[in-house]
Amino acid sequence: MGEKQNFSVLISVYHKEKPEFFDKALESINNQTVKSDEWVIVKDGPIPQELQDIIDKYKNFEDVNIKEISLEENKGLGIALSVGVPECSHELIARMDTDDIAVPDRFELQLAEFEKNPELDICGGHIIEFETDEDHPVAERRVPLTHDQIVQYQKKRSAFNHVTVMFKKSKVLEAGNYKDCPLMEDDMLWVDMILAGAQCMNIDAYLCHVRTNRSMIARRGGLKYYKKYKRARKQILDTGFITSKEYRKTNRIQFWVCIMPRWMRKFVFFHLIHKKSTAKQKKNIGAEE
Repeated sequence: MGEKQNFSVLISVYHKEKPEFFDKALESINNQTVKSDEWVIVKDGPIPQELQDIIDKYKNFEDVNIKEISLEENKGLGIALSVGVPECSHELIARMDTDDIAVPDRFELQLAEFEKNPELDICGGHIIEFETDEDHPVAERRVPLTHDQIVQYQKKRSAFNHVTVMFKKSKVLEAGNYKDCPLMEDDMLWVDMILAGAQCMNIDAYLCHVRTNRSMIARRGGLKYYKKYKRARKQILDTGFITSKEYRKTNRIQFWVCIMPRWMRKFVFFHLIHKKSTAKQKKNIGAEE
């Protein structure tokens, strides 16, 4: 790589986060081969002292620059991120969740792609999923790589693993920033950015270890979840990005996933939607393929 590119990391945290997971996520950011110049942490409503202590711990590190943004009450992920984006000082912003673990060279790999292609606006990658131990993955989620593949895939489901994404601040703001779209805050942004002419890619590498569990699978079932999913898809339909036919098709599929027994939903999630991880793939995490 040439001269180092400055970039920000954007994180939203709220009161229900587990302190030990949050600490592990921030540790993975701090241990990158190429470090960020700025961490923008949006506190989505008041947080317990245990979470604040973790933020304060990293603020005391000599090479860490943390900007805290405090919302008076919990507004939801989309609104919290929409507040955080304008507060980022740099053009490039890396998204990060509070309970996932970035591989050590995640930022280095992404910065190299932005350096190679100045027209690039958004860049993500694959993830490895685990339940309790990151060394024992249970599944993976691979995503389409090229711009055209991403646009077509995004019509059905998310073409990016949001926890891996790095994007340009100017393009996010041009597309209207994050919106309040429960379940699909990130998907809504990807759609808006594509409609605004954003150039997209995913790196063919595993960029993050992502926590998953049985309770998460349970939350993706039931009529209440389905109604939230349908409302979010309706917001995407209203943009004109998908057709009424595509909207109805994805709703039908999601309806059956929501009403099926939990054991069956888990099978669909880990074996059909997300693929079972293999030892060979695990060894290649973070390596360019």
